[in-house]
Amino acid sequence: MKKADFIQAIAEKTGLSKKDTAATVEAALEVIEEALVNGKSVSFIGFGTFTTSERAARSARVPGTDKVVEVPATKAAKFKVGKKLKEAVAASK
Repeated sequence: MKKADFIQAIAEKTGLSKKDTAATVEAALEVIEEALVNGKSVSFIGFGTFTTSERAARSARVPGTDKVVEVPATKAAKFKVGKKLKEAVAASK
């Protein structure tokens, strides 16, 4: 599902206009992004939690040449699926 499909589905469920729904979705995504940038997590009980994690600097070997390169430390966004969502997806086989 793409963002436009997501917005359309929410608009249909809520009865809001697509324009209002799009603005709400954009605002929600911005709030999540701002929280993660500031080192905070965002939790939706039953759905999941957005967090950040630090990846330490490391050495890596380039395939084919066996040359060793240094990979710098990075900060990455993560999402941990909540129990209710995990169970719903597992039951949908």
